[in-house]
Amino acid sequence: MKLKTILVAGAALAATATVAHADTLADVKARGELNCIVTTGLVGFAYTDENGQWRGFDADFCRATAAAIFGDGSKVKFVPTTGKTRFTALNAGEGDILYRNTTETMSRDVDLKLSFLGINYYDGQGFMVKKDLGVTSAKELNGASVCIQTGTTTELNLADYFRANDMSYEPVPIETNDEARANYLSGRCDVYTTDASGLAATRASLDDPKNHIVLPEIISKEPLGPAVRQGDEAWGDLTRWVLRAVIAAEEYGVTQENVAELSAGPTGKPDVDRLLGTEGNFGEMIGLGNDWAANAIKAVGNYGEIFDRNIGPNTELGIERGLNAQWYDGGLMYAAPIR
Repeated sequence: MKLKTILVAGAALAATATVAHADTLADVKARGELNCIVTTGLVGFAYTDENGQWRGFDADFCRATAAAIFGDGSKVKFVPTTGKTRFTALNAGEGDILYRNTTETMSRDVDLKLSFLGINYYDGQGFMVKKDLGVTSAKELNGASVCIQTGTTTELNLADYFRANDMSYEPVPIETNDEARANYLSGRCDVYTTDASGLAATRASLDDPKNHIVLPEIISKEPLGPAVRQGDEAWGDLTRWVLRAVIAAEEYGVTQENVAELSAGPTGKPDVDRLLGTEGNFGEMIGLGNDWAANAIKAVGNYGEIFDRNIGPNTELGIERGLNAQWYDGGLMYAAPIR
């Protein structure tokens, strides 16, 4: 009995040591690329173009992270997952970071052992219907069939909303956005519900987007952002500050076009100089060169450039900045200082 106790205790200590000494950055460098978990396909956020190349808002944040590490934003392997498989894939080590329109919640943070790094998109759940359904409000959806992705917060929000409004619905479970689109267009479900950004992406991909409307109700808060596994604080710090650097770059006026010039020497603007590595040793603090943030911005631009290029008002999605504007422009985007 004593021997068994000693063996069990030793195994527990060994497991603890493995977690405590996790070194994701070393693994990524040895592999030569970042494994980045994304959705199976969502126009504007993460999808493959006609050449099979991954594009989109979340895909660009994957590239920013790779560029900070390698100085090359192309050193990314994209790992597509569904709502049900994304967390398993991350915790199993199939990806180094999750950039997949994922809502931060208490249970995911605490129970699933994830570390969320910040918010790169403030969202909320909405509803899309065909115009000829004759519905103008979500409160008119009593008895409707609703396409809903399994393994998501939208599943729980939907149940709460209908119960609170004394309505019933028929759930039509789906796993991917493509599956939801097919079921919705075929009439298998009357309504598609997901984050408003996802509805905008789906609507933009339809042949006749004007015949589909997103209802005015937003029924939840969905703070979307990247996550990593718990147990490697150094990796969490690195990836968190890449996100913050890209957000800060917009505030400081650092763009993909001017970052090389501004990085050539001190600008006399302390915030910019610390961001771009011409003052201080902030890259060293996270195990990278002092040009880490400059490399990320060179690869994909600042937060505003990423937003406008992929999902902004002049794209098919036509999403306004809204809550995702900088703090000084009426939004919630706010980066902690590098100092």
